[in-house]
Amino acid sequence: MAELARIRLYPFKALDPVDVPVADVLPSGALKHDRAFALVDADGKFVNGKRIPAVHGLRATFSDDLSVMTLSAPQRGDLGSIRTRLDSTSFTALEAWLDEYFEFPVHVQHNPTGGFPDDTDAPGPTVISTATLETIASWFPGLSLENVRLRFRANLEIGGVPAFWEDRLFGAEKGADVAFHIGATRLFGTNPCQRCIVPTRDASSGEQWPAFQKVFMERRKESLPPWAAAGRFNHFYRLALNTRAEAGVVRVGDTVTTG
Repeated sequence: MAELARIRLYPFKALDPVDVPVADVLPSGALKHDRAFALVDADGKFVNGKRIPAVHGLRATFSDDLSVMTLSAPQRGDLGSIRTRLDSTSFTALEAWLDEYFEFPVHVQHNPTGGFPDDTDAPGPTVISTATLETIASWFPGLSLENVRLRFRANLEIGGVPAFWEDRLFGAEKGADVAFHIGATRLFGTNPCQRCIVPTRDASSGEQWPAFQKVFMERRKESLPPWAAAGRFNHFYRLALNTRAEAGVVRVGDTVTTG
């Protein structure tokens, strides 16, 4: 039986995650607290792993209620760590600390109602199965399951299903969304998520895995299940499901049903 095995939030876009047992789905479709904060440069562009590899050198931990973040840079012992209340209206001290780390001005942005999703047409949680992540780990000897989780940064992990089960949750054409439920909450699968350079790097060190994208694309194509709409893959560097979602609550252990 398909069930929700893990909920993973990323309170600060591009930084470390936190696992939670339950999460609210906001009216926007976003999970509450997920990518609610973001770092931007002086031009308003996101400071993330796609553009700035130094992001991988930051470590973030959060209090149980997600109201406090402690940020450190293990490779920069001179900086120490900084503790920030996320319910504050001012992030001057955090921004000054980040300015010193990145060596350019950084600003904190906050959007508590919708967060900062990569796919603004499908701002709901990203979905993947545990078996999918395990399969990908097998393609790259030396990568653990958790390492693969950190590379692909999905929100909701489905257990009790085969690898690439989530590929059944988008239609053969754009706009042909597929409805499914996690517990009583309804979501709509829109498309397989197009990946960026981030999964090719170790999430902690930023070290590049040689030929990661090439190997991934070859194996993804070979492994495409018969239930997947192959026409939605203009290339095979796609993984996990982008969604829209209705307001509700999701809990670890919830049954996942289609239709």
